[in-house]
Amino acid sequence: MTYLKKNRGLFSGMLLAIIGFTCSCELKQELEKPNIIYIMSDDHTSQAIGAYGGRLASLNPTPNIDKLAKEGMMFENVFCTNAICTPSRATILTGQYSQANGVLDLSGSLPAERQYLPQAMKEAGYQTAMIGKWHLEAEPAAFDYYQVLPVQGKYFNPSFRIRGEKQWPKNTVSYEGHSSDVITDLTLEWLKEKRDKNKPFFLMHHFKAPHDFFEFAPRYAKYLEDVEIPEPTSLYNQGNHGSIATRGENDSLIHIIGSSISKRNINRDMGKDLKVDQSLEGDAYTKASYQEYLKRYLRCVKGVDDNIKRLMDYLEKEDLLDNTIIIYTGDQGMMLGEHDYQDKRWMYEESMRMPFIVRYPQMIKAGQRTDALVNNTDFAPTMISLAKGNIPEQMHGKSFECILTTGKEPEDWRTATYYRYWMHMAHKHANPAHFGIRTKQYKLIFFYAKHYDPDNHKKEWGANYYFESPVGWELYDLAKDPNEMNNVYGQEEYAAITQDLKEQLLALRAQYNEGDEQYPEIQKVIEENWDTVKMEEVAFK
Repeated sequence: MTYLKKNRGLFSGMLLAIIGFTCSCELKQELEKPNIIYIMSDDHTSQAIGAYGGRLASLNPTPNIDKLAKEGMMFENVFCTNAICTPSRATILTGQYSQANGVLDLSGSLPAERQYLPQAMKEAGYQTAMIGKWHLEAEPAAFDYYQVLPVQGKYFNPSFRIRGEKQWPKNTVSYEGHSSDVITDLTLEWLKEKRDKNKPFFLMHHFKAPHDFFEFAPRYAKYLEDVEIPEPTSLYNQGNHGSIATRGENDSLIHIIGSSISKRNINRDMGKDLKVDQSLEGDAYTKASYQEYLKRYLRCVKGVDDNIKRLMDYLEKEDLLDNTIIIYTGDQGMMLGEHDYQDKRWMYEESMRMPFIVRYPQMIKAGQRTDALVNNTDFAPTMISLAKGNIPEQMHGKSFECILTTGKEPEDWRTATYYRYWMHMAHKHANPAHFGIRTKQYKLIFFYAKHYDPDNHKKEWGANYYFESPVGWELYDLAKDPNEMNNVYGQEEYAAITQDLKEQLLALRAQYNEGDEQYPEIQKVIEENWDTVKMEEVAFK
């Protein structure tokens, strides 16, 4: 069956099945409107949080975040819809996928009229504040109060943009210290001195850390100094991971695609960035590069975790903690050496997966875990629901309040989540553009390998690294292969599963207006390659 035939006849039944999920339930008792603090770090991935039990848990990297998880609910299957900072933040604030909110890549801007989350919280009677990393270009004018970093901001002695007499973004103020400490200082100052204590508050507290290049506060210089950080098995051996789209025919593109820990990528490897001894070669260099990367990264994480304790201690002292919903998350995941990758952008697990922890003892039973499929379009509807506000109709996501209150996943909850990375071959990271679908057991990825606006891309993101890479498919059976070491796309035993996933993927793209009719070159690639199986994709032996 061709792509076009499916596209005409498929959707009516599947859309009903997919759109129909809801998550509504009533609390047993009417509670006072809670305060809500949404804490988000930049690039803090779930495998670097002890409570998630990954290979780094033995290092006890996040005792204070782990305490939140122990006292609340931890979500194990939360995923972003685009693993790059600006689009993910736009999705969180709008509850919409990227084409609807208009923020496809790092150049995107979110004007005040589309800042739906703070608008809805204010309508629900909340005072709103945004402190820390913003990265959405336009003024966060829908918030009552803000102090935000310009673009990425600086790790040390950061400046912040504030509301003032001059036109945005010209009102600025600077502080001395490390950004994680300063952002927490500003949040505590707002809580103590600037909020309206007659209103519930909604506060977004956004750390810059642990974004690269991992500049940690000096007090952490000795942290983990003499510890050998556990390594992922896929750091040295990629097995049958990837496809012709990510590796090239006969591995001809592995030195260009996907920034590395080792010297594999000739344009960007972590050891070079962090000034690891360049005389080292092979596995010795990879090990040294990985150890330096993880120690710097985890030192930044340590600063985040310690500052969360400062915030929790204040709330407890002021008798605010138990009537405040505390949410902790990252803006996406991060590759920490898995498959010899650094950075994010990929639809692979460590990049796509987001940590998500909620503490609110009045409503949430302590120590719970859920594997319900959630994505970041659901964050805003859920927070608005918890605030007893009205969820805007234009939001794609759904509230998962009932999962928080009951600990159970509704029977009609989503069974699949959609993902898309738009920035084909951007920067030295050089990740091919792709989209795909993830269910609880399977992940199907289509690398269509074109930029939606190639001329502008070459100007903004680096013409030296731009090229149209091969088109390819990847399929992972996560039940058998949780580390994504074996691409089974094209194998006969997965033919029916592949067909079903492709049909679900088409339905999700239709549901969220994520098609490519306005990008005819991309649409042509999709139609020509929807049913093809190239033998070089099937296995790397």
